[in-house]
Amino acid sequence: MSSRSFALGGYGPRSRSLWDRLTARDSVVWRLDWIMLLSGAVLAVIGSLLVYSATRNRTELNQGDPQYFLVRHVISLIIGIGLMIGTVWLGHRRLRSAVPVLYGVTVLLAVCVLTPLGATINGSRAWLNLGGGFTVQPAEFIKITVILGMAMLLAAKVDAGDQEHPDHRTVLQALGVAALPVLVILMMPDLGSVMVLVFIVLAVLLASGASNRWIIGLCLAGALGAVLVWALGLLDEYQINRFAAFANPALDPSGVGYNTNQARIAIGSGGLTGKGLFEGTQTTGQFVPEQQTDFVFTVAGEELGFIGAGLILVLLGILIWRACRIARESTELYSTIVAAGVIAWFAFQAFENIGMTLGIMPVAGLPLPFVSYGGTSMFAVWIAVGLLQSIRTQKPIAA
Repeated sequence: MSSRSFALGGYGPRSRSLWDRLTARDSVVWRLDWIMLLSGAVLAVIGSLLVYSATRNRTELNQGDPQYFLVRHVISLIIGIGLMIGTVWLGHRRLRSAVPVLYGVTVLLAVCVLTPLGATINGSRAWLNLGGGFTVQPAEFIKITVILGMAMLLAAKVDAGDQEHPDHRTVLQALGVAALPVLVILMMPDLGSVMVLVFIVLAVLLASGASNRWIIGLCLAGALGAVLVWALGLLDEYQINRFAAFANPALDPSGVGYNTNQARIAIGSGGLTGKGLFEGTQTTGQFVPEQQTDFVFTVAGEELGFIGAGLILVLLGILIWRACRIARESTELYSTIVAAGVIAWFAFQAFENIGMTLGIMPVAGLPLPFVSYGGTSMFAVWIAVGLLQSIRTQKPIAA
């Protein structure tokens, strides 16, 4: 029998202890991007405090338990980190062979949302009711499978050395992978998730080296599609009202413009250092709706001030910067595309979420990654981090 055996992250003598194998220079532990992990962890801790602050007095929501949302949020965080560890252990290359199955499952779950199993929240039928008060939002997992599915198609011939760039047929097939779930999500309707998926598709195509004509064509088609959707009246009334409030915040300050007006008041009242954690009058007075989810950034602005809100932006920036490094240093196109898709997802969703609280983006119902309350969102972002860590840990070891 060989004197060498498999060790975590490499091969080592059978006599080495588990601690020695974990701390060896060639182990997974050493290869992990700890700056990214710490940034995500600190964001999650801040998010937990903000969620608690926003919900501890909401007796109509927390069932009389001030810690109800906090406990559920922390449990979701722990599960999310567990999913990240599992993703790193499996590896993005091993998951590559399971992408068709994962894609089919997530699309099927999204279709189930349109059946009586679906649950409507805030005008959008985007959740799947699991019973017992638990729901899941398939669109969050679709973001992952669309990235993996498009990457698998676009990189197959390039990584095999048969092509330098994806050909037009391959690009069409990849766009088909994205088109099906986008259509399903539009039927819910969940315009926020569609917006994220559009940016993911553009980033994936750019990273793949596809012809710029595809990028230009998709941008033009998207603009034309938006005009047609508006002209044909395919949007629900609440969605039209959101865009109207974005275009003119003073249109109906006590109606459609209420959320954004109250959000700006909360953020502006925080000043430089904030009113203090759990001391925000707008938050305590429950003036801002959905403050634990879509508008969680307003709690940071009011209670932690410009400095605390700025810290969230810095941590998100660090996390995205580390993801960009992983994408740049990847040695295979598949990994580069996956990393680029995750970067576009995190960057746009954070920009949209924070932007809508400041009034520079329309309200789209998107959570702030790593911070907002929401189990499915927390699971999805940590799985995405696991994919990034897998790309980093599985690159060739320098001699």
